[in-house]
Amino acid sequence: MKKIEAIIRKSKFSAVKDALHEVGVNFFSYWDVTGLGNEQEGHVYRGVSYSTSDIQRRYLSIVVNDDFEAITIKTIIEAGATGDVGDGKIFVSEINEAYRIRTGAKGRETLN
Repeated sequence: MKKIEAIIRKSKFSAVKDALHEVGVNFFSYWDVTGLGNEQEGHVYRGVSYSTSDIQRRYLSIVVNDDFEAITIKTIIEAGATGDVGDGKIFVSEINEAYRIRTGAKGRETLN
């Protein structure tokens, strides 16, 4: 099993969510996060432009079976990309074990 963590633009969240559902990734968690990066977002207030280094993003946490790793990553990249600096990052790590609390099941079957 793999844990895929993605930090994406908030404006691309709906597209990424819909694309993940289309390929069969139906469960994941997400949070609104603030980070620092190479992109500088500007805000305009009463005609004056203000630059801030705090960038609003959405953080996705997805656990998939090994056979879904490549398609999940490909889907996030295709649906989340704008081609501009600040599109985000994807991190992949190994999950040693998973348990379903309701039934006590463990392993691959917990992700179904």
